[in-house]
Amino acid sequence: MIILRARAAEDNAQLAEIWQRSVRATHHFLTEDNIAQLFPLVLNHYLPAVDVWVAEDRPGHPCGFIGLSGNKVEMLFIDAEQRGKGVGKALLAHAETLHDELLLDVNEQNPQASGFYRHYGFEITGRSALDGQGNPFPLLHMKLDKR
Repeated sequence: MIILRARAAEDNAQLAEIWQRSVRATHHFLTEDNIAQLFPLVLNHYLPAVDVWVAEDRPGHPCGFIGLSGNKVEMLFIDAEQRGKGVGKALLAHAETLHDELLLDVNEQNPQASGFYRHYGFEITGRSALDGQGNPFPLLHMKLDKR
């Protein structure tokens, strides 16, 4: 059973570790140097900047999280060994209860994630050649209308 709760500040270190394991499993276009450079940004800047909901597979054991800035999904990361077990769907379903539409950007070079979002019901609304930091990692812009 998946338990959802709001993030507490003391969760950030565990969530950054989940981010790192998830990225290593899915973002094959990133080097270890890229991941090492992003880790402190995720921990110290990106996580504190968004509203985070944590999924636990048992009390006190986070297995994934979603970060929202308004109706935009800024982060959705599932621990590598928990992928395919409904954690991402549960987190998105919770986000749907909060907003009439959801927006997100996903790396084009992460076909597992873009496929997951399309299967969930998101539609591609645009594309950017560069990511938010100006790196050559194209982004697909996606939208999910109220169902």
